[in-house]
Amino acid sequence: MDAQMDSILPRISRPCAACRMLRRRCNDDCLLAPYFPLEEVESFAVVHKVYGASNVIKMLQVVEEREREDAVKSMVYEARGRLRDPVHASAGVIFHFQKHVQDLLEQLELTRARILESKVQINQLLSSLKDVQCHDHQPKSTIFENAAIENGDIVLDDTILGSNLIEFPAECYWDFNRFGM
Repeated sequence: MDAQMDSILPRISRPCAACRMLRRRCNDDCLLAPYFPLEEVESFAVVHKVYGASNVIKMLQVVEEREREDAVKSMVYEARGRLRDPVHASAGVIFHFQKHVQDLLEQLELTRARILESKVQINQLLSSLKDVQCHDHQPKSTIFENAAIENGDIVLDDTILGSNLIEFPAECYWDFNRFGM
């Protein structure tokens, strides 16, 4: 019986946020009580300031009962947006984020283009390095023929090199015309 009384007493002795703010008696059939409990005084104050209590009640009466909670959340969100930005309200926030997404997409495209350009440059560099001839008229170097690119780095297989890179001839003939110089 005490549990039954506890569930009844708080409702009788504690009005909802709407009734408390409007200084009226909160009945058991109060339409706003389920959506604006006493802890939600600030939320109701915002909604009341923008829409007015009677308009909120009218809007809730039109909405089906299962959708009312979402409707109240939307009203609170829209009212807060309207107080922050009286001209654009929540649409201003939406436009801001749409612009931000568009900027990020443009930045992503630029980054993809730079990555593609870097890959082309790496391939050109590898191709140019394959054509390098050393001064002692050895055949074209095969060092880079088995080169691979992993994560943008040139990877050489040491077993295929066939020579010690430290003792590799330092003087090589470079055809700078090939590089456009």
